[in-house]
Amino acid sequence: MLLPAAAAAATAAAAAATAAAARAASRLVQLFPSRRISSLKVPWKRDPVLDAAITRDRRFRQASRLVREVLLSPGRRLLFRYLTKRRERIKLPVHVPTFLRRYPTLLSVSPPPKPVASPSPQLLAFLDFASRLYELHAPLLASRLAKLLMISSTRALAVTKIAAAKRDFGLQDDFLVSLVPKYPELFRLVGDPGPDASGNAFLELVSWDDKLAKSVIELKADKEANVVGIRPRPNFTVKMPKGFYLKKEMREWVRDWLELPYVSPYANASNLDPASPKAEKRSIGVLHEVLSLTVERRMAVPVIGKFCEEYRLPNAFANAFTRHPGIFYVSLKGGIKTAVLREAYDEKGKLVDRDPMLELKERFVAVMEEGHKKYLEDLKMKREELQKEREVAGHEDVKVAAEIEDQLEEEWHSGGSGDNDT
Repeated sequence: MLLPAAAAAATAAAAAATAAAARAASRLVQLFPSRRISSLKVPWKRDPVLDAAITRDRRFRQASRLVREVLLSPGRRLLFRYLTKRRERIKLPVHVPTFLRRYPTLLSVSPPPKPVASPSPQLLAFLDFASRLYELHAPLLASRLAKLLMISSTRALAVTKIAAAKRDFGLQDDFLVSLVPKYPELFRLVGDPGPDASGNAFLELVSWDDKLAKSVIELKADKEANVVGIRPRPNFTVKMPKGFYLKKEMREWVRDWLELPYVSPYANASNLDPASPKAEKRSIGVLHEVLSLTVERRMAVPVIGKFCEEYRLPNAFANAFTRHPGIFYVSLKGGIKTAVLREAYDEKGKLVDRDPMLELKERFVAVMEEGHKKYLEDLKMKREELQKEREVAGHEDVKVAAEIEDQLEEEWHSGGSGDNDT
């Protein structure tokens, strides 16, 4: 309970905020009386720090796609010749046997004549750890999934759309079986999703939870209120990148736009004019909240686009990311546009707040690095043995040895350098 003086101060602050919002709305109309918000252009500027954060993950993404092909096969076993034919589908920059030589702890391959790929002992240990971690954080994942449904105007989402983004939100591959049935008070599955979640099915919200209907921005304001006794006006954190400058008219627009009242992504937005600054505020709130619910506070723009209809986002929603460079960043690395929540990363490109599900990725990368380290040690040993053979043989068979060394050199650099992830 607020003291009388604090209550009076809070009332005065609320009145001042309302007056400021009214003035801001008036200035916005004066600044752009006839222009649509979607026509406002802001130049895109590359952020090497955030680009590097995405580039660092390319090996992880390649390896996880490869492993998933085996894990989703019957009995977690797949004929090796079938796996090698899926190179293009899983976007590997090298042949499957080459990739597995570089990361031998990912999969085990049985001997000919019909080699079969299956999880390695190290991968099986990782899967056991993943199962325990999913169980531990089931309440977190359930609340995250419920929030995604609560943002939807229909309080439901197609299973295919959730499945397309499940890894972004930290959901397990079989979330319809392992997570959803545990929370009948929250979820109802309608229709038949099929074995691969590609069927005509929807996940519906059973009951609204006011405790969950608060965005990250609103929770931050509540937290500050508990500390200082006065709740600040919820708003976005603007963190402009170094060396980035907006033109004067755009700076004025952003200033006045930030003065407008915050619109919760969980609020009913059916009465908002789609071309109004308030609708823009609501759209940015939705995009901010969706990215805040992801494990790494970033998501591929095409995947976000799958939720446009249910989340009442405009068709040109992607332009909003570049229109607000102090809130978001769009990376073009990896051959796909990725929206990044700028405030979630520090100046070194590291996440400020760690999501509990991030440990899964770190454990998987550790399995990869264990095998890659052994691969590099073996290469080094082969080089040393070749050098000794050349010293003993003198100049005999120099040409053949040189050819072998060239092959080893190529293998050495391909093992330590970066592959392009498309």
